[in-house]
Amino acid sequence: MNTIHQTAIIEDGVVLGDNITIGAYTILKNGVTIGDGTTIGSHTLIEGKTTIGKNNEIFSHSVLGSIPQDLKFNGEDVELIIGDNNKIREFTLFNPGTIGGGAKTIIGSNNLFMGYVHIAHDCIIGSNCIFANCATMAGHVEVDDFAVVGGLSAVHQFCKIGHSAMLGGGSIVVQDIPPFCVTEGNRATLRGLNVNGLRRRMENRSDIDEIKRAYKKLFDSTTPMQEAAKELLETSQNKYVLMLAKFVSETKRGIPTVARKKIDE
Repeated sequence: MNTIHQTAIIEDGVVLGDNITIGAYTILKNGVTIGDGTTIGSHTLIEGKTTIGKNNEIFSHSVLGSIPQDLKFNGEDVELIIGDNNKIREFTLFNPGTIGGGAKTIIGSNNLFMGYVHIAHDCIIGSNCIFANCATMAGHVEVDDFAVVGGLSAVHQFCKIGHSAMLGGGSIVVQDIPPFCVTEGNRATLRGLNVNGLRRRMENRSDIDEIKRAYKKLFDSTTPMQEAAKELLETSQNKYVLMLAKFVSETKRGIPTVARKKIDE
């Protein structure tokens, strides 16, 4: 049974699952699909071809699915797809895709989006990520699983944020951030590895040691970075090292410079 406040507006064509709660003055427009168990706070607007999965918590004054902030957008058929178990806090703004970027913005599951976070058109967001207050993703940004984006950070369009990467608060990111790395600053520089995050998620300490050795070879040696990445891809059997080396070898926007600071032992 759904609980819908009497002031909410649910247009014809909206598809609602079971056990959904919708707060006061919220508007759901034709084309929206909401999965079971999702809670939507007051004064929220969800529109466009927006599909939201199960058990999401959407807080008040969020705007999900409004047209892309792209001057080339001309009313094409585009989508916003959101997975399960996300927490989407107050005043967040998520836009759908554009034809030029694949027509879809895709967000995974189990993410936390704090207040005023913006996910722009054609972004692809993984799962188990944290976006702190006022984090801003420009169009076509890709963020892999378990990434952490600090408050007041801004990521330039077409940048990629790797698995388990961490952006310090106030970072201005204009290049790709490799997996497992910590980045901060304006413009953002590499500060080492997200060792605390790795220790929380990796049971095998030898995997962390392998990642550390790979980091030093890639970013803290005299070997050119692309040459080091190629060598790791040819010689390493560790899946995490291969993930890191592959990311570096495929970067389109380049990798930030390294702040000269030893990584944790």
